[in-house]
Amino acid sequence: MEEIRNVKKVLDEKFKIKDIGRLKYFLGLEFAHSSKGLAICQRKYTLDLLEEFGMLGAKPASTPMHYSAALSKNSGMKLSDSLWYRKLVGKLLYLTNTRPDISYAVGCLSQFLDCPTDQHFQVGLHVLRYLKGDSSSSLFFAKDNNLKLTGFVDSDWATCLDTRRSRSRKQTTVSCSSLDAEYRAMSQATREGQWLVYLLKELQAEHKTPFSLFCDTQSTLHIAANPIFHERTKHLEVDCHLVRDKTQEGVVKLLPVKTTEQTADILTKILSPTPFNTCRSKLGLLNLYIPSLKAGIT
Repeated sequence: MEEIRNVKKVLDEKFKIKDIGRLKYFLGLEFAHSSKGLAICQRKYTLDLLEEFGMLGAKPASTPMHYSAALSKNSGMKLSDSLWYRKLVGKLLYLTNTRPDISYAVGCLSQFLDCPTDQHFQVGLHVLRYLKGDSSSSLFFAKDNNLKLTGFVDSDWATCLDTRRSRSRKQTTVSCSSLDAEYRAMSQATREGQWLVYLLKELQAEHKTPFSLFCDTQSTLHIAANPIFHERTKHLEVDCHLVRDKTQEGVVKLLPVKTTEQTADILTKILSPTPFNTCRSKLGLLNLYIPSLKAGIT
């Protein structure tokens, strides 16, 4: 606390700051404190967004995107004025700070900012219909967390109709197989996991055990464990070396997971309501406005 007071004093001398006490609202983010942890939501921001686009009275949707949707640059008629589409996508991007359940849908929509169509805009309104049914979900950070990093890796092979690259996070090249796409995703996840390990160390919260990385593709796990490169995997050699080296160094531990329990699916593909809700339940989201969950939250 003494160090915190010193920092505040220095900032006040340079910028004339004002200490307004415990944080409750900042830039559209709402904070609720309790003895169990911290919850962050954007309920007011969401309701304002629904009102701005005239969706307060809309019928709620069960998922952010309809599971039969297939978007491309040629989907629908080009909008004569893209201002409202750009505004909608920009506001939804900010909302993903506390709503990871809409991240995939918003990521897809943001890829058409240069050529929006009426169909793209309707998909954006569908996201608002989903938010209409659940405008109060919060990210909850528990105080008793064991600080153990766990990751889930998956890839949506060739789902972008315009480039045939992975849509959830555009890869620099077209993957020739699902195995190729999965291994590139695993390599990226390994790098990001290691970055988080380094960050925790800088914050003096060292992660002493390997972080767990779950994958639902057995062939990908077998290549990671096999020291021999086959002809069909030569194009993956750099990614193979990276993942295997970090596994042997004890940075990451690769583990299998059933496809039905792959949490990363909600961030990589369109899901029907049942698997969507299953994945969503694992994202650490809770609704503070349900009476049974309000006890102890201020």
